[in-house]
Amino acid sequence: METKSILDPDIYTNLKALRLLKYKAHGFDFLPTQPINSALTGRHVSKLRGRGLNFEEMRHYQIGDDIRTMDWKVTMRTGKPHVKIFSEERERNVYLLVDQRTSMFFGSTGRMKSVVAAEIASLIAWKVVGNTDRVGAIIYNDNTALSIAPQRSTNHVLKILNEIAIKNQLLKAGKAKGSQTNSFAKLFHQAQRLVKHDGLVILITDGYGYNERSEEQIKSLCQHNDVVLCHVTDPLEHDLATLNKMVFSDGQMQLSVSGQEDKLREDFSNDVVQAIENFSLVAKKYRIPVLPFNTLDPTDVQLRKALGANLK
Repeated sequence: METKSILDPDIYTNLKALRLLKYKAHGFDFLPTQPINSALTGRHVSKLRGRGLNFEEMRHYQIGDDIRTMDWKVTMRTGKPHVKIFSEERERNVYLLVDQRTSMFFGSTGRMKSVVAAEIASLIAWKVVGNTDRVGAIIYNDNTALSIAPQRSTNHVLKILNEIAIKNQLLKAGKAKGSQTNSFAKLFHQAQRLVKHDGLVILITDGYGYNERSEEQIKSLCQHNDVVLCHVTDPLEHDLATLNKMVFSDGQMQLSVSGQEDKLREDFSNDVVQAIENFSLVAKKYRIPVLPFNTLDPTDVQLRKALGANLK
């Protein structure tokens, strides 16, 4: 069942909007072979694991076989050259970790970060099932983390997108009821249960609530999976502490706040700037590719640009 429609698409998203992104889910990929200017190449990662290989059989060497598939133990034991035959796995599990916490309910002149995160998840989900891979998700807010096991079907994508839309439309301006750090902990607790191995984990977040415990959990995910960070920020976040006056709105009410207060400036410095820097450092430490997203430019264009597509 589709969630209710919200008039302003910059503040809230809905299932219809996310469903229509299916037609923009092209020009990018998460397969091992990447364009040279993609964020998934170079010093970040050597390559993605791809779908993996299944062992099929052992047989005698034939002219043209790749010598790297030679099984030297069997060759030595039998006196005749043998090779291992593998087949590529047809499907791979892709897990979308989608942030819909109160910290994501922010946007200066463009869309809310929460809307951008929902759009990123939608574009990737449609692309994944189009590649015959399976997609699952953990959609989390300040209090809960909903897990959806990977499957490959259009209806399954719609189920994920509808749950994202539901959590998105529950967002309201104000202080979060739950702890940012605790919500991150709930996310990774669910991830440990849902994510197995040799999958692709795509974390879509602004990074607030990160701490040392989060780093250990991220490290654990990286040991057996590929991890990609879609880092969503708003240009104004970096300048909030220096503004003399700020007006916040949730589309219905407005709140005016002075940036000249010392405590406010200090809080913004710690919570915003430090959060962004800390998350960038942990990504670099564990060679996690970071795809940057802002709230101003079209999400599909940003995704293609981050993955090295030629936009000309």
